[in-house]
Amino acid sequence: MNDIKFEVLKKVADVNFKFRELKNISRIDTLSPPSVFIGSKLKYPLVNVGILSPLEKDENAWVYDDARYWANNEFQISDVIKLRDSLLNSRFQSKVQDSRLNKKFVSLAKEIAIATKPVDVEIELKNKLNIGRNPDRVLTLHGMRAGLKKARIIGNVKIHPKVDKVMHDEIKAAEGMQLLYENNFNEYALSKILSVGVMGLKKNKKLVPTRWSITATDDILGKQLSEQIRNYKWLEDYELFCGEFMGNQYLILMFPNVWGYELFELYYPGSSWNPSEIMKAATDFESFSGRKDYASNTAGGYYAARLPILEYLNRIKRQASVLAIRLETPSYWTALGVWVVRESVRKALKIGMKFDSEEELIGGAKQIAKIKYNFDSSGILNRSKLLRQIKEERRLGEWF
Repeated sequence: MNDIKFEVLKKVADVNFKFRELKNISRIDTLSPPSVFIGSKLKYPLVNVGILSPLEKDENAWVYDDARYWANNEFQISDVIKLRDSLLNSRFQSKVQDSRLNKKFVSLAKEIAIATKPVDVEIELKNKLNIGRNPDRVLTLHGMRAGLKKARIIGNVKIHPKVDKVMHDEIKAAEGMQLLYENNFNEYALSKILSVGVMGLKKNKKLVPTRWSITATDDILGKQLSEQIRNYKWLEDYELFCGEFMGNQYLILMFPNVWGYELFELYYPGSSWNPSEIMKAATDFESFSGRKDYASNTAGGYYAARLPILEYLNRIKRQASVLAIRLETPSYWTALGVWVVRESVRKALKIGMKFDSEEELIGGAKQIAKIKYNFDSSGILNRSKLLRQIKEERRLGEWF
């Protein structure tokens, strides 16, 4: 697999050398990973719809938009930036309701987004390339933009029969997503499909800005999983997980108890979202009954971290109260999108240890935070709503 990583990064370097004069590009014959980007900067319901593709055909085009592959193959921040900077967003304006109409460019974007394999596409640009990336907490960056003049797909687009069924059945988007998720479509594929407005009841179908579709997918899948785990027996042991990816360090504490979830994010000075000289923090929480409002403090990171935690509990058929602590260090020097959170938590959940009591778990977490990450976690643990709730429930149980 690392051979593919090497080949793709070499291809990027070769293409960058070949196209040093980017402003002269007006036509490209390429393979889309497949990937479509729907922007949220215009005045809603207007959106920019863009086809993402490298400047030249690459048989490994899928690598340019495969966050799970990047994480599993230890891509560095600079590797992801090289890949994403070499993607062109050929875009056009549309209204979100246009997904219900048979408009040429919208139909083309839909075909690309739902494809199971890279799509062969010819693109003609309306204007010169605009170069420059905008780091974002939720979105995976890309580097070049230009208006789309003409586009056509070469050959047939392969669509999975389950996607075809969901598109044409009169079912709600959440039901469609659950059906596909149960058939091994991951959250990356689902957020793409959701964004191009092919799911849901016919009267409700519309384009969804990529930023919203990513967090909506994490939230919808998370809610569906939490419904299941609320019926499971409690975790048998007190469990602690820790891990690090791209300068994001995670401690995850699991207590045998009813479902509950709390996330603390700490941003070190010099990390991607903290240019100041003091540590900054944010936190959000949900009890057994879940959240009714958006987790506005930790935003997309809240839902992205929750999903793999719920997947783990669903896999072992147990429920637990879960406290997750994220340390965003200066090594995470530019934001790459919320996929980093998701994959960091997945990595952390591979390295676990078990304890016999709550005191041992908290003591172990403090020790690992200090030794491994040089971080004093006492302040966070003292502020935790989740820990306070567990203690109060325990005292109530003892009283009865």
